[in-house]
Amino acid sequence: MGPFAHIYEWGTWTVYVVSFVIGIGFGAALEMAGFGDSRKLTGQFYLRDMTVLKVMFGAIVVAGVLLAMFSSLEWIDMSLVWINPTYLWPGVVGGLLMGGGFMIGGFCPGTSLVAAATLKLDGIVFLVGAAIGIYLFGETLPLVQDFWLSSNYGQLTLPQAFGTSTGDVILALVAVGLGSFALAELAEGKLGAGKGRKLRILPSSRLGWIGIGALVSFAAVAAIEGAPTTMERWAWIAPEANQQLTSRKIYVDPREVAEITRNTNLRTVVLDVRPEADYHLFHLKGSRRVTLQQLTDPQVQQQLATMPDNTVFFTVSWDETAATEAWKRLAAQRLPNVYVVAGGINHWHTVFPPPPCLLKPGTGKHLDDRPANHYLRAVGDCCNTAYPEVAYKQIPTDCWLDMTEDAQAHSAAGDQEITAPSFEHKVKIRKKKAVSGGCG
Repeated sequence: MGPFAHIYEWGTWTVYVVSFVIGIGFGAALEMAGFGDSRKLTGQFYLRDMTVLKVMFGAIVVAGVLLAMFSSLEWIDMSLVWINPTYLWPGVVGGLLMGGGFMIGGFCPGTSLVAAATLKLDGIVFLVGAAIGIYLFGETLPLVQDFWLSSNYGQLTLPQAFGTSTGDVILALVAVGLGSFALAELAEGKLGAGKGRKLRILPSSRLGWIGIGALVSFAAVAAIEGAPTTMERWAWIAPEANQQLTSRKIYVDPREVAEITRNTNLRTVVLDVRPEADYHLFHLKGSRRVTLQQLTDPQVQQQLATMPDNTVFFTVSWDETAATEAWKRLAAQRLPNVYVVAGGINHWHTVFPPPPCLLKPGTGKHLDDRPANHYLRAVGDCCNTAYPEVAYKQIPTDCWLDMTEDAQAHSAAGDQEITAPSFEHKVKIRKKKAVSGGCG
């Protein structure tokens, strides 16, 4: 289902009205297709009436092709389209159970509502049974919860699963769809109401040929144009995003980063985009080193996008240049709650000074996004300056030889409460807007 995110800005009642109108339209389409009749619905299991396959699979193919084409032409941002997470084995078991219920009762949950709306007795009985089943499932969920949440692949798509492009998947989907429709015609001709009639696989009307030609042409456009790149997505949001950069709304003071990390109600992810050698020289405890190229990798984007709603992301480099480039890539993917550590690691050391035996202040002006201090050794995340929101843990052994009173004062910085009203709090937690739907 496409993203109707803007209707949330118009008020709650607007959401109700729009949802009601869409629901009525969807139900009317199902009724006109004959999906309020349990005999027509169950006919597909006996290969006598393949209307369900033709209508539903046809809708899936057309929607997939148009979404891919609109995305390739930059008419729609697919990062705003909600994709249901994939729980593989629970999905397989649930599909088998639903299919068995479909064969016995003659409806799926959506079509039972259509039948009940037209006062069909079997639809009403099925709907009541579905309500009882939902209640019983809710009451017994703790018994099967581990399995229910198992094999979570996140918001997995076919291009990700098969390691290929969206265009290739769309072309394959069209081919499978056309082949399925041909097989459905053969099945109806052999076993269904058309038994004994002349078998017809190809369209018999000019309109049918036009439809197939349009579908193949749209799929070809999607395959040739390809999915938009991360930087093309950035161009869509650049006017608004550049205002955030200019006003520095997304640059967060290190002290607020420490406060957020200390907040047990939030999850903090720090993405360090410096070279590997610089990362090992010093990095914030728990941070993850990534390259700018990795942030355009669909698998990495998928991992970040499926993190909980209470996750706050921070990008960091020596100063701000590389971290800002990383922020642009994440913002282009519509990832919420992404910020840049203001001033980078160089400013971090100013706010949370490490023991003097670990580094010496640099002299003169340093190159952009390079260390402003001279590190005496690679320290990684061993010191409390790397994790100032918790008590001091450990310093390199040879630092004990230099532990003057001044050094001890610096090394105890992590034990102090962070009370600095002089900085502006900028982090505002935004939840992902998910608009989902389906037949069930």
